[in-house]
Amino acid sequence: CVFSLTEYKLSVSPEMDIMEYCRKEWRGNTPAAKRMRKGYEAVAQKFASIRRIRGDNYCAFRATLFQALSQATQLPRWLQSEDFAMLPENLLSKYDWIKQWQLRQKPGKRMGEISDEIKEYLILLRKKWKNISEIKGPLEKQEACDKLFKNEEEEYSLYEALKFLMLNTAIELYNAEKSGRRVPVFSWLLFARDTSSNPCQLMHNHLNHIGHSGGLEQVEMFLLAYALQYTIQVYRLYKYSTDEFITLYPNDPEEDWPVVTLITEDDRHYNIPVRMCQETVL
Repeated sequence: CVFSLTEYKLSVSPEMDIMEYCRKEWRGNTPAAKRMRKGYEAVAQKFASIRRIRGDNYCAFRATLFQALSQATQLPRWLQSEDFAMLPENLLSKYDWIKQWQLRQKPGKRMGEISDEIKEYLILLRKKWKNISEIKGPLEKQEACDKLFKNEEEEYSLYEALKFLMLNTAIELYNAEKSGRRVPVFSWLLFARDTSSNPCQLMHNHLNHIGHSGGLEQVEMFLLAYALQYTIQVYRLYKYSTDEFITLYPNDPEEDWPVVTLITEDDRHYNIPVRMCQETVL
């Protein structure tokens, strides 16, 4: 697809019929193109439209957060905690290595200097989530989400908040396993990697690079889901006709976690399906 300059800069592009999008993107007769078309046809049984997400290594964050806010009707419990905004200060008092945290906007600054800014980002996340969840009309709610994701400074501040929440969740899981408590399987996989055998390595080698030189890896999608306490359902189109076509992060979600749905063609870039078909709603 050829996008105009203005449209290309949009974080979340306007709706497009899902099969029309598929026909433009996958015209050939290669096995890959046929598989993608079959995958899109399956998604079109549930959703009418697709919105393209800007691809800049934050697309997993962008797609997940946009979907979560679009359907938010209340503030999640973990955002209601009185200690929520104190998270940077509390973690820094226990783990000196968190001073090596890197901000996207200020790559030269250390965490000791920016903990107040992380605190502001967490407060911003709570404020935006609360404001949008209180909007009753679906059109007004959608307009508020669109407006938020056109404000680049606020948008990237929210992603910094999400990354920090992922670090906090990783620390909690790591400590739980070390103390002999039960942890989800993905936590073992997360810390089994040579590059992230503990939360400090995870921060240095992965979280600090998200949005700069890379996006979220598969195991980090689980971590994002746990940090948000949301089930992330993903149509993985290149896995069409296999058991992995629809993948859940986590694959054993809590029953009361809300569900957001994404689409990926390659596990690197994510778009979002919108407008659930009427028979599916019923």
